[in-house]
Amino acid sequence: MTSPLSNVALDPKANVYFDGKCVSHNFTLADGTKKSAGVILPATLTFNTGAPEIMECVAGWCEYKLASSDAWQRSNAGESFSIPGNSAFDIRVTEPYHYICHFG
Repeated sequence: MTSPLSNVALDPKANVYFDGKCVSHNFTLADGTKKSAGVILPATLTFNTGAPEIMECVAGWCEYKLASSDAWQRSNAGESFSIPGNSAFDIRVTEPYHYICHFG
């Protein structure tokens, strides 16, 4: 699981999606790597990707389905899953799902 992050530049303006069901903040590490950290509240949502992404579960759990699959898979705290660039994925949660999204 990700430990506390040091030396980051945080964008204080929240990204609010799906009527507040997903809220995140962008941040940049000292080496220039861009990420976001957020929470998804109980819902089933569809996200589109530009760049490849890795969704790391910090707390809670989710089920996800990649655009290339019909199968739902589970991701628990301490686990992650990858989404190709220029794609989409469905995610469903029944309790708050806390995550870090790693871009590229």
